[in-house]
Amino acid sequence: MPPLDLAGFSVLLLLFTAALSPFLSRWERFLIPLAFSLATLASFTAVLAGFLTLLHGTNAAAAIALGLPGLPFNLRLDPLAGFFLVVIGLLSTFVSIYSIGYVRGYLGHRPVTPLVLFYLLFLAGMLMVVLADDAYFFLLSWELMAAASYFLVMFEDERAENRRAAYIYLLVAHVGAIAILLSFGVMAGLASGFDRFDGYTFDAMRSARLSPEWAAAAFFLAFFGFSAKAGVIPLHVWLPEAHPVAPSNVSALMSGVMLKTSIYGMVRVAFDLIRDFPWWWGGIVLVFGLLSAVLGVLYALMQHDLKRLLAYHSVENIGIILIGLGLAMIFTSFHFPALAALALVAALYHTLNHALFKGLLFMGAGAVIHATHERNMEEMGGLIHLLPWTSALFLIGCVSISGLPPFNGFVSEWLTFQAFLLSPELPHPLLKLLVPLGAALLALTGALAAACFVKAFGVTFLGAWRGHRKATRIHEVGLSMRLGMALAAASCLALGVLPTYVIGWMDIIPERLFGGQIASSAGKFGWMWLTPYSHERASYSGPVVFCGILAVVAVAYLLLHVRGAAIRRAPLWDCGFERITPRMQYTANAFAMPIRRIFGFLFAIREEVEILSPRNHAVTAERFHYRLRIRDRFWNWLYTPLAVAAFWIARWVGKLQQGRIQVYLLYSFVTLIVLLAFLG
Repeated sequence: MPPLDLAGFSVLLLLFTAALSPFLSRWERFLIPLAFSLATLASFTAVLAGFLTLLHGTNAAAAIALGLPGLPFNLRLDPLAGFFLVVIGLLSTFVSIYSIGYVRGYLGHRPVTPLVLFYLLFLAGMLMVVLADDAYFFLLSWELMAAASYFLVMFEDERAENRRAAYIYLLVAHVGAIAILLSFGVMAGLASGFDRFDGYTFDAMRSARLSPEWAAAAFFLAFFGFSAKAGVIPLHVWLPEAHPVAPSNVSALMSGVMLKTSIYGMVRVAFDLIRDFPWWWGGIVLVFGLLSAVLGVLYALMQHDLKRLLAYHSVENIGIILIGLGLAMIFTSFHFPALAALALVAALYHTLNHALFKGLLFMGAGAVIHATHERNMEEMGGLIHLLPWTSALFLIGCVSISGLPPFNGFVSEWLTFQAFLLSPELPHPLLKLLVPLGAALLALTGALAAACFVKAFGVTFLGAWRGHRKATRIHEVGLSMRLGMALAAASCLALGVLPTYVIGWMDIIPERLFGGQIASSAGKFGWMWLTPYSHERASYSGPVVFCGILAVVAVAYLLLHVRGAAIRRAPLWDCGFERITPRMQYTANAFAMPIRRIFGFLFAIREEVEILSPRNHAVTAERFHYRLRIRDRFWNWLYTPLAVAAFWIARWVGKLQQGRIQVYLLYSFVTLIVLLAFLG
């Protein structure tokens, strides 16, 4: 079966299962395994379609007469679309397996049919966005994806925080959608004239001749619209609100793959539809990427809500992807196709990597919440003994997102660094200052990310249980949830150990977009060594590093466990106290305190200390209650003034509503006079 037919079958299977779901609402115990098993099949079919497209370099297109008269839906499956089919389908496969066990946890508490229905529509919408080959079908699919995810965020709608988060998400998503619509409108109008609709297809937009001014308008409208969906700073505020309140399987998909549809849109518009652009476009993308990476990880470090921490890390990783895209645009504008290919491959590799390790981490967070019914890390601790499988798989996700070998996060971040280190070839003096600064900020981001996940794993899984509720009922999650996480963890390891195969498979994307390749240099010394540009500059061997780590672990195990006397157990050092209690452990807030002191100017921080049960003097108080509130400054800098201005305008416009027919007739008369004067 051709890859485009496979992709179409995947979408149709998801839509059919969604249509079937309401009829099985009375048998939800049967609906859950059936719907998510079919979603797994559909997602794997999408992976197969995308993989074959890149493997053979095929290009297929089709038109379906389902749109408006004279405006059919145009579909296209090329290597770029095929890659994002793999990204979406691969994580969706693992999350759908995970969802069989996760969604069962809602049975007996609330109906799950809406969750199943909108989950399936959400997957279908994302796949349709990637397959769309015209503005009409693209925006229709985009709205389906946004509407379905809105209802998923609102699933537990009895909570005010869920309703607020869903509203903010929908508002930002639609502001972004308007910008994308305007961008397509500019390109379509200049392709065929603003009095016709022939230019709505992407083929027509590719053939349009855009002046530099109109091209810049089209690109930055698209960049703004896609950035709103991707959570690029300062358009990120919806993301840490929506992810914590959504079901964890939905959070995994929203963070892992929904954000990547925006990356797809940016690459499609810049490198495929417009193609010719000045270097400063890439410089602006690079700057926003650096801001998102650094501020995202700093905001994440301040969080003690496990899912909110992961949400802010999505902002950071989207920033890292934008860094690669910005560098690729800069290199392309200066006609360095090999360097542009290196930067673009780094960005796309990190797109795939982030989908997998962030999906794994959100699934792990969901397993923790499923077992403990708690999101606050301060109320956890010692879970490594109660959730051994979850803790081990979550640790793999932590190592991957921290960019440590031999897992996948290291490879894509290392490739991005290589693109930075080759930047002295750029001729512009401003870039010679910006790019080294960017490399330093990327290094800072990597170090802070590692610190953040030391905190996340240590506070959650190590130490002793510090929660107020007893931990006696906490138990490991079921087989399907463990299987979904294990498959994602295995993929993180495979992408880290065998990067040359992956780069060789995806190298056709930069070749088709701007004629650049790196596979010949990256795999010059075989599958064991990755040499992205030339072996004289840098090389990395994932298999050697992996085998070396295994050897060190094996030797340490043999030295410590073969000889019985090698390990000696003794009481824990109690620092002079009579008895160590869980309250004496490091907390999440205490762990982040040194970084909070350094970067505190970036946050709106409010600290309060309340003295409880005082004796005669405050110094000898028996108990203290410490409160720490950290708020994103962008709320006060940008969004609060916008909200105040919007309400002021609404109140002013509301004064026009007099409730008298004579006044409304006067409005109509004045409008007609103004129009006649304007047309005359």
